[in-house]
Formats: sequence, C-alpha cells, structure tokens
Amino acid sequence: MPLYEHVFLARQDVTAQQVEELTAQYKGIIEGLGGKITKSEYWGVKGLSFRMNKNRKAHFTLFNLDAPPAAVTEIERQERLSEDVLRFITIRVDEHEEGPSAMMRKSDRDDRGERGFGDRGFGGGGRGFGGGGGDRFDRGDRGPRRDSRPRDDAAPAETAATEE
Repeated sequence: MPLYEHVFLARQDVTAQQVEELTAQYKGIIEGLGGKITKSEYWGVKGLSFRMNKNRKAHFTLFNLDAPPAAVTEIERQERLSEDVLRFITIRVDEHEEGPSAMMRKSDRDDRGERGFGDRGFGGGGRGFGGGGGDRFDRGDRGPRRDSRPRDDAAPAETAATEE
C-alpha cells in the first residue's frame, strides 16, 4: 500500500481532548478501510502565519499512514465536512521518517538559542532588528547629498527664462 504523511489543523478554541477524539475518529476510518496509522503525533497549539477563518492559532496533528487511496480520500472528505478542521494536507512519500518528526525534535531548537536567531542580534530593542545600535559601523564620507544637485526638470525652465 502507498505511504502518506497527513497533517490536519484544528481550530484554536477546541480542547486538546476534542482533538484526540478527532484523531481517534479518523484513525477508525483509516483502519475500517484497510489501512493503518504507523505514527500519530500531536504537535500542540501553534501560531499560524496568517489568519484562517478568524483563527490565529491551531492544533496541529500528524499521521503517518499506510493506507489505500480510498481511505485517504474518505478521511479528507470527513475533514472537509468538519467545522473543527481548518486545513489539512496529505503527501505521498516513499518511506516514513523514523523516530520523532522535525517538529517534535527539540535538539535543533536548543542549538539556535531562545528565540531561534542565534547570535545575529535580532533579539534586542533599539532601531529595527539591530539591537541597541552600538554594533553599527562608521560609514565615513558618503559624498554629496542627492538633494543638493539640480533637478533635471528644472533646467528647461531656467533656459526659457534666459532666452527672453
């Protein structure tokens, strides 16, 4: 049978218990149609990049599926009908990833530091992202200012005044 990775996003105002019930419901559909879920991960409530149906956050859940295409079609149909599911995506893969998924691995997040930006200075206040501004370099002499030069559209008016 083909292998799939399936992720669905549930509304932010449903409880974690309701998300578990949705997961159990979809697992029953998959198993009833001859497939199996090899891994199920609840990633928790995460912020969305943009609002979806007035939601800024969502509950994320991953399934690794070993199921026939008819089972995947049915689970997607059920999710389309559910008011609690905001989005879903199913991707066919050649093989499933062993161990925890990238979202569940904590070691790579710990290496980047608290906010995930390392030592690039994005965490401070002051001007923009640069921190306090003490890390700015001297730009030296930058030449004449742009606005000190005459404008191109001003030249014809001067020549017209001098010709008369």
